[in-house]
Amino acid sequence: MATTSNCRGLGETRILYPMVEDRNGDAGGRPQRRRAEDGRPGRDNYRDRKRPGASSAPRRSGPDRARRAQPQHPSSDAESAAPGAPRIPDSIEAKQLAPEIRAELFTLDKTTADTVARHLVAAGELMDTDPEAALAHAQAARTRSGRIAAIREAVGVAAYHCGDWAQALSEFRAARRMGSKSQLLPLIADCERGVGRPEKAIDLARSEEAAQLTGDDADEMRIVAAGARADLGHLDQALAVLSSPPPDPSRSGSTAARLCYAYADILLALGRTDEALQWFLHAAAADTEGVTDAEDRVGELG
Repeated sequence: MATTSNCRGLGETRILYPMVEDRNGDAGGRPQRRRAEDGRPGRDNYRDRKRPGASSAPRRSGPDRARRAQPQHPSSDAESAAPGAPRIPDSIEAKQLAPEIRAELFTLDKTTADTVARHLVAAGELMDTDPEAALAHAQAARTRSGRIAAIREAVGVAAYHCGDWAQALSEFRAARRMGSKSQLLPLIADCERGVGRPEKAIDLARSEEAAQLTGDDADEMRIVAAGARADLGHLDQALAVLSSPPPDPSRSGSTAARLCYAYADILLALGRTDEALQWFLHAAAADTEGVTDAEDRVGELG
């Protein structure tokens, strides 16, 4: 990670930073993206309802996850006592951090590493319900060690969820310089949209690096590129981006749902209401995780 806003615009990118282990010890997967109301991924936008939190990411724990009783941390207040740092809940443990993220903290002394890990876990659990609090925890981790890619990426993710595109862009770029293993290019391009540079987002979508993207990452970049073209008023070009290839209505899952939704949104903007309705129906059918308000849009148009 909930906030609410209008569910309008092109597609979404829903970021889930793999910071927290689930109950079986599996770490969350590659970041996904969240759709913005104006087509930017990354902004909470599900109209008049709260985000489902962890239910939309089965491999990531969330604030509503049933959790075993956790040992207390009497030193919590001292650990988070850096100026402006939020208090870490006593129930949060460093071992809840995903193993691949914990591995990046090996250069820190144990006390610092544990505190940073707990801030990151807190950020992950708050991301959907209170992104500003999540950002505060991620920034507290960065204050203790700002030279680790996973920490900078966590700050970027939280800033992105808050709609602070400039800060997110800066942090994602820093994470890439430090060797982040996550695919951040679609997010960087989307942040360029957020700061008012859709042309830059289009350039990134045309880059050699973008051409190497596959699967969901490629689809996310297409959604961003289409949104950038829509920002410029080029709706026909936006539709062409999403039509090459066209969305597959037989697919299901969050990315498939967002792609169909984005396609429907452009069709609607072009006045092709009947076709838009059909693609909102496809989006609703694909949306097994409840990441869009496609059903509401169907009701409006139906």
